[in-house]
Amino acid sequence: MRANHTIVTLGILSWVVAFGLGCNDGTSSAPVESTPLAEPAATDAETPGRASAKTGLLEIAVIPKGTTHVFWKSIHGGAVRAEQELDGVRITWKGPIKEDDRDEQIKVVQNFINIGVAGIAIAPLDDTALVSHVREAVQEDIPVVVFDSGLKGEPGKDYVSYVSTDNYKGGVLGAKRLAEVLGETGRIILLRYQVGSASTDNREKGFLDEIKKYPNIEVVSDNQYAGATSETAQRKSENLLNRFTDIDGIFCPNESSTFGMLLALRSAYRVSKVKFVGFDSSPKLVEAMRQGELHGLVLQDPLRMGYLAVKTMVAHLRGESVRQRIDTGVHMATPENMDTQAMRDLLSPPFQKYLN
Repeated sequence: MRANHTIVTLGILSWVVAFGLGCNDGTSSAPVESTPLAEPAATDAETPGRASAKTGLLEIAVIPKGTTHVFWKSIHGGAVRAEQELDGVRITWKGPIKEDDRDEQIKVVQNFINIGVAGIAIAPLDDTALVSHVREAVQEDIPVVVFDSGLKGEPGKDYVSYVSTDNYKGGVLGAKRLAEVLGETGRIILLRYQVGSASTDNREKGFLDEIKKYPNIEVVSDNQYAGATSETAQRKSENLLNRFTDIDGIFCPNESSTFGMLLALRSAYRVSKVKFVGFDSSPKLVEAMRQGELHGLVLQDPLRMGYLAVKTMVAHLRGESVRQRIDTGVHMATPENMDTQAMRDLLSPPFQKYLN
């Protein structure tokens, strides 16, 4: 049974409007421009929410790429924060353990479709493999919000909204920082993350497009993939460091690839010889930057991302128009600015207070 709600709390409306949303579907490699305050674009505003017959709550499934990295725990914290602020909403958090288990993520999606949840918020492990399953959810009258990583679908049709970092811009920031600490000259490596990951694909493209602007910087390797874990990233990094013994700089596009490369540099006693810029944060990466082993970390705002993914879904279910693209921001942390309040909040997101 479906209940038609046409009024959203002013809190939801003000949040969605305050963080103006663009129109990019997340699959383009071009930069996403933030949108000024304006009326949201309609995306089937009359879709009512479906409350559970047993609980009377809007049941929202939140499906991450993985569940082990600090980034995903922060996303979880943001989703729980939204649940706590909204009346009549319950989230269920479930995803694969590792970020390369496409079959498990597909299985999770199918289970939630079979259960008949009110809505799904998902970070697709593969921008192509998940398309048909997301479309199946929509066909079963279960709207979908995509977050973190894009999907090769049609916004407004295959999914309600895309909530994420401007990943292309994040790659650009990484390139600018690495060029800066290198003095705009040197031989560098880009260690990619994983085939099919739209978010990191865009970061890698942003990095390579920007680094081309520095004629005295040579990219000696950009076709190797770290894989889904720190362990696979460390092994790939060790192979690269053995192959390229005279590199000056490195960029890695996510938390696990950054940490795996850090471990490899430590094992090779090269942390003081190579300029290193990574992506995302964890306590170990923060400490490494404090010790001078990392020269920059591109930061997302995962708490905000999880929060807005759930808020956007609930607003849509309750009949409110939402934007098709929400940019949650991207920032560069360095040893010089890491102790400012703004960077401390991003380097160490306080997700635990929402999960305890």
